Amino acid sequence: MDKIEIFKALSNETRLSIIEWLKEPEKNFPPQGGHFDDAVDLKGGVCVGSIRDRAGISQSTVSHYLDMLQKAGLLLSERHGKWTYYRRNEEMLTALSDYFGHEI
Repeated sequence: MDKIEIFKALSNETRLSIIEWLKEPEKNFPPQGGHFDDAVDLKGGVCVGSIRDRAGISQSTVSHYLDMLQKAGLLLSERHGKWTYYRRNEEMLTALSDYFGHEI
């Protein structure tokens, strides 16, 4: 766990909001994957376009933010066709919570 990269990634209000929104994707985003012909298990992931719409920022900015959060280990991504879906990395978030609970 690179704590400095995590703290940098979370030091922006929109990036922090993305992590918060993805805690309850069904509450914060429209239904996902409706464009697929077959049932696809998105594992709670949300497409970039939905995150962009919720954040109200440009595609390039949201892509940069998602990349930062993923490189910090806070998000996982999965590609389905031409769409990429992001979800929280609960294992990393639990480790971060433990760090705060025991080390700080």
